[in-house]
Amino acid sequence: MDFDLSDDQIALRDGACELLDDLASPARVRAHTTTGEAYDGALWRAMTEQGWLGVDAQERHGGLGLGTVEVAVLLEELGRHCAPAPFLTNVLAANAFAAAGDDATVERLVGGDAIACVGWVRDGRTFAVEEHGGRVALHGRVGPVVYAPSADIAVIVGTDAVYAVNLDALGRPAREPAMDLTRELGWLHFDNTDATKLGGADVRDAVLDRGASYVAAEMLGGASRALDMTVEYAKDRVQFGRPIGSFQAIKHRCADMLVDVEGMRSTVYWAAWCIGATDPDASVAASTAKVWGSDASKRVMASALQVHGGIGFTWEHDLHFFLKRAQLDQLSFGDASYHRARLTSLLRPRVEAGQSIV
Repeated sequence: MDFDLSDDQIALRDGACELLDDLASPARVRAHTTTGEAYDGALWRAMTEQGWLGVDAQERHGGLGLGTVEVAVLLEELGRHCAPAPFLTNVLAANAFAAAGDDATVERLVGGDAIACVGWVRDGRTFAVEEHGGRVALHGRVGPVVYAPSADIAVIVGTDAVYAVNLDALGRPAREPAMDLTRELGWLHFDNTDATKLGGADVRDAVLDRGASYVAAEMLGGASRALDMTVEYAKDRVQFGRPIGSFQAIKHRCADMLVDVEGMRSTVYWAAWCIGATDPDASVAASTAKVWGSDASKRVMASALQVHGGIGFTWEHDLHFFLKRAQLDQLSFGDASYHRARLTSLLRPRVEAGQSIV
């Protein structure tokens, strides 16, 4: 079996890299962080024109009709560039609305005419749902949610269902201070707020699987870029008359980073393939990708900082953009601890039945 990307997927990756090298270069991303804008408008328009927002949407919705592996390919490149645009949230929300049969909203999201944010509820301690007489009302708070302060639509992944809230009617939350300057954050507050139910537990699990896998793909891109930056720095930085990359300790640390990145790559694309193929192990694969991605991303970023030394700890160095984005992604749609527990609940029935979990 061939596990490499197809020629079309490689062409998609190369085209994405070319566009992002231009519109999401380090200089442009740094400049964007000083504007106060939610996202880079020029980049967003280019992504929309290229059809990226509908890469896995059906053609009748204005999409390209491709699949989740192609979404992962784009997210890896977006992560490599720390691209300041709400691609992940729009793609994820469009899939949730497609599951609910809301074609009109899918077309708005795919066409870039609406911005979506996606909030995830780990438990019900700060969030509750009331359903009575056909009306759905939300209570509590969810967050912090990426792009909530500028979103038109909020998709809430609850404990056993998925809901949508019209933020045009509710009002958008204030922007909260954030360490990740490439994205904005806000808390969604609900007080007997009208909502639309997009689906039950099956849809909730599907959105969580996609969210975890997609965030892992973005972390893969960021970790891969951090590895490249670290290797280049180790070649250029001279200490005691020699490049620091010639020192055994640096070689070992960079080798460990490579092992982590390639492990992330394997789990991310396995998860993306399983979801696209509706494989029975899709949830297992998604949680595996999120566990490995969260842990490995943390190790890669720590090693990158160590090799860069003092300069890596300064805001003026681009490594900080990847570090801060990774720290938020490690928690989004469940941290490693949450997904380890989820894996336990998914695999326990097989163990109890004497079945293989491999």
